[in-house]
Formats: sequence, structure tokens, C-alpha cells
Amino acid sequence: MTIRQSIGIDRSRRDFLYGLGASLGAIAFNSLLTAEESSQSSPNPLAPKQGHFPSQVKSVIFLMMEGGPSHIDTFDPKPKLADLHLQEFVREGEMKSAMESGKRYYVRSPFEFRKAGQSGADIAVNWEHLAGCVDDMCFYRGCQVDSVNHPTAMYQMNTGNRFGGDPAMGAWTTYGLGSLNQNLPGFIVLPEVSYPQGGAANWSNGFLPAHYQGTPLRPTGSPILDLEPMKEITREHQRENLDLLAQLNESHAETHPQHTELAARMEAYELAFRMQMEVPGILDIEKEDKRTLNMYGIDQEPTNAYGRKCLLARRLVEQGVRFVQIYAGTWDSHDYIARAHGNLIKQVDQPIAALLTDLKQRSLLDSTLVISCGEFGRSPDNGVRGGTAYGRDHNPHAMTIWLAGGGVNAGQTVGATDETGAEAVECVHHVRDLHITILQLLGLDDNKLTYFHGGRFKQLSQFGGNLIPELIA
Repeated sequence: MTIRQSIGIDRSRRDFLYGLGASLGAIAFNSLLTAEESSQSSPNPLAPKQGHFPSQVKSVIFLMMEGGPSHIDTFDPKPKLADLHLQEFVREGEMKSAMESGKRYYVRSPFEFRKAGQSGADIAVNWEHLAGCVDDMCFYRGCQVDSVNHPTAMYQMNTGNRFGGDPAMGAWTTYGLGSLNQNLPGFIVLPEVSYPQGGAANWSNGFLPAHYQGTPLRPTGSPILDLEPMKEITREHQRENLDLLAQLNESHAETHPQHTELAARMEAYELAFRMQMEVPGILDIEKEDKRTLNMYGIDQEPTNAYGRKCLLARRLVEQGVRFVQIYAGTWDSHDYIARAHGNLIKQVDQPIAALLTDLKQRSLLDSTLVISCGEFGRSPDNGVRGGTAYGRDHNPHAMTIWLAGGGVNAGQTVGATDETGAEAVECVHHVRDLHITILQLLGLDDNKLTYFHGGRFKQLSQFGGNLIPELIA
């Protein structure tokens, strides 16, 4: 039953809306009618859609460095900290020796830096492989977030909302653009064995229809449980069972048209059936040639696990998956940052460089937006007193985010932090502006990519914001 039929009166929509008056209820009702007309004209919610304006970007690979990598120890060198090392961290007054006071104190970076590429980008020397890709990357040092707590900061970076419950960027992307491969989920997540802080809400569909939620692939064992049917069940038997189930579900759905979860589940059954044919071949990365496997560091340590994720991400976008998010962590180094960050960089450096190189060699980099960041940066202080077990605290006021691929202002460093890395001071923008810019690169307008929920039209940026033009070529 349609909305018009449920009204129970033979009047035009214009008459009905006039009766409601120029109220928020009228706007909401009009949105429902529009959604109904849209669903009737395009029954597949994941069908490819045109963006709000032309864009060469077709897919996103989001490298989520959970825990908050230190910009000071990766891509934003602060020589001043060498002069302040072990001096008390105070905003006013005379600095004292932390060895005497036992209070918070500045700590220098344990890593040396160098200028890399023709662009002369700053990068720590232990990024041995990524240094060769900096001319394809844009480093942004001006982003700020609101929270110093991991779960709320993760939610804000992924969904725009610190308190969870909203759609993730991947969900908004597939809502706006659909998916290029109807035999695979449009939004795929490659998590660690332990889910990130905040859990699966980091890739939730939120208030959007359930079709747009992220699909996590298991990092160990079979990436998807029950991917292969039991030997005694043939494809013909599966098809007959699904057809019968579809008939029963459709009959039930007709009496409950407002429940989108049932429609999403019905489509999920069909998608699972199609995935059984296509996914095993895509997940079998051993089919790649030996040179490619070696380039990603596969079957080598410590790069094997992350290398497999990066190679799988390339294979997924190559097959038309719209949004892939890869987790690496945790970078929450409150102490022993030299060892902790050093080990993590060894795990991800070669695979990330291989991903960018591979995409470029296959002419996929121009159509793929690659993003790498954590949920916040780190502070210039808060080492463990004495010895060399120095670490850093959470810092929402300064971080480094890098982007590469289609439409990005490659070979540039945008924005700056102060002399100790404590706060962004140039080209400063809230994370909502970063979200708006990412959507812009995808050909989507944040002010038009909205969904009516909770009495108002909602969007990724929450309440709008400003584009960061310096990040766009």
C-alpha cells in the first residue's frame, strides 16, 4: 500500500499538503512521498547513481589508524621539542626540570625526519617505502576534532557524530552513489581481530536504510562465514529455497511497508547468493603474481597481515566496491612511543606504499580516493618520567591527515601546527569541513545529500560547514 492509498481520501497531493499548512510536517510528508516515488522508480537502493556534479572518483579506500597516531613522530617534525626535552609542560611561567617536579613534560621525537620527493614533504626516516609516494599525497595539518576519548572521537571521524548512531561515511557514500558491483556489498570493512573502540557502530548505516551498512570481513579464517554452501546443497536447491522465502517475505512486506529492515534482509539473501559465486575469487589473493605479493609484503613479517588487507582493498575497488575501510592499530602510545610507533610503521609502511603504487600502475589512482588518519593526534608532552619510555597523550587540536588519488592537491602540505605540535594554527578546520571536502571529491554536495530523520533533514556534517579548497587540485 502506498502513502497516497493509506490516506484514504481522493485528493491531490497539493491539496493534502495545503491542508497540512506550511509546516515541518508538510516538509517531512513531501520527503516521504519523494522517497516512495524514488523507490518505485529504482527498486534497487544500491544501483549506481549520478552524483550532484561530475567527479572522476569512483571508490574510496580509507586507512583508519585507530588509536591516534602521533603527527609529531610521523609527518610533522618539531625541532623545538629537542630544546624543550624533559622541561615541564606549562603554558605560562618559567619552565622547570621534569626530573625535579614529576609533572607533565615535553618530549622530543625519537625519530629523525627527512625531506622526500620533489615536493620536499616531511616524513620520518622509518617510513622507508612511503617516502617514495609523497608526490602523490597531500598532507593536511589543520584538522581539529572535539573529543579526547577514543570511542567518541572514532565516531566523530567516521560518522560526524561523537555519540554514535549516525551513518558512517561509507554508508553516506553508497546512499549517494550506489554501488558499481551488484554482486558485492557497496561498503566493506577490514577490521583488526579486535574491533575498534566503539565497535561496529563505526561502520553503521545509522538512520539510513539497512542496505547501506558496512560489511566487515573477518581478519582470520574464512572472511565470511558460510560463504561456501554445504556440499549436498546445489545452486538449484538454493535458488528454489530463496524463491519460496521471497514469496513469503513479499507477502509480509506488503502489510508492513514501513519496515525497511525486511526489504534489506530480502536483498541480503539475494546478495549472499550472488556473493557465493563472485567473492571466493576476489578473496583469493594467492592468484596474484609473485611480484605483486612481494610488493605488498605478503607471507613476510611484519607486513603480511596488513599487506593482505591492502591488496584485498585494491582487488575490491577494482571490482566496483564503492567504499573500503581498513583498520590498523592501535596507535595509542602513552609510553614507549619509539617502540610502539616504530613497530606499527614497519607493519603498514610497505603495504600502504604498495597500494598507492599498484593503484597508479593500474590507472586506478585517479578514480580512487585514498585517505589515512586516526581519530586525533598526540600531544608534545606526557612521557613517562625517567628512562626512555617516552609517550604522548591524546590531542584533538592537532593531527596530520593525508589524502591521495583523484582530485587531490598532490605534492602539497596544507596547514601547519605551532612550534611544538600542540595546536593547528594555519588552514584550521573542524572535521566536519574535512567530511564536506571528501564528499566534494566524490561528486556529492553535503547540503543535498540529506535524509529526513528525527524531525529534520540530516547530513554527514551534522549542520553544514565549509569546503577546504586547498586540498582539491
